[in-house]
Amino acid sequence: MRRRGAVQRKVPCLFVTEVKDEPSAKRERQPFKVLATDTITGKALEADVHNAVPTEKVDGTCCYVTTYKGQPYLWARLDRKPTKQGEKRFKRFLYSLEDCKEFVWNIEEDFKPVPDTWIPAKDIEFSNGNPLPDENGHMPGWVPVEKHSKQYCWHSSVVNYEAGIALVLKHHADPGLLEISPVPLSEILEQTLELIGTNINANPYGLGSKKHPVHLLVPHGAFEIKNPPALKQNDILSWFESCTEGKVEGIVWHCHDGCLIKLHRHHLGLPWPLAETYLNSQPVVISFNRTKYDCDFEPKSLFHHFSELDGQRFDRLKDIKFDA
Repeated sequence: MRRRGAVQRKVPCLFVTEVKDEPSAKRERQPFKVLATDTITGKALEADVHNAVPTEKVDGTCCYVTTYKGQPYLWARLDRKPTKQGEKRFKRFLYSLEDCKEFVWNIEEDFKPVPDTWIPAKDIEFSNGNPLPDENGHMPGWVPVEKHSKQYCWHSSVVNYEAGIALVLKHHADPGLLEISPVPLSEILEQTLELIGTNINANPYGLGSKKHPVHLLVPHGAFEIKNPPALKQNDILSWFESCTEGKVEGIVWHCHDGCLIKLHRHHLGLPWPLAETYLNSQPVVISFNRTKYDCDFEPKSLFHHFSELDGQRFDRLKDIKFDA
């Protein structure tokens, strides 16, 4: 699979944003919304966003594949966040107009503990051997997803460490067709992906059911936008509202220097999720030859169910159903 930039920290917006004193459509109980202006940020221009590759922003939870216990493992996103006292102190500083000194964190006292297996995200800044929080006061990081993990059960459902594979949704060789197939974890080592499905973010793609949940991994940058809009707010707004390909959560531009730039529908005051999305309305084929794997898949596992559907094609991604 084609490898694009990895998501290791918060991705900046294409446009300069401003805060409006109106209830957020994206986050409940947030009394304000962040909207885009029509000015492209200096960071985006420096990264040459006009020549970047536009891709669909997929709505899920971020994952990472890297080594653990001597083999490729799936890792779940876990940001280390401040304690209540640390957050209060940080907010007091943000709202203070007394001076412009840099805020100094006490890493040991200001942050909640994380598991011993936690690792900080790449590209994070360090001081005296300690990872430093980002501008929001969070330390982006990862924890390994163990087999049969209860906390990360939906993550663990898409990996089989015995066979060394993950269930991945990507483009098929035939244009206009998606494919679900097992991919060796070694082939996606050091990549970030999005976990989507029944129990992730209220299931915007309508995958599976409560009785038979379906979850899949999507490599970041997997779905390139073929007919992207010009980088002007009105053009992008029109594209989101009137184009079939625009029925997506947002756009992520993969710049040639590795920088990522994004724009969410909510930045333009548009709703998400939608009743019909571009992703869930595309045809998909299942490619899963279980004879290639020298292990037995558990009867209730996604690997077993998808191997039973090997070779089958569905008119829409959301039409995939398992027999009772």
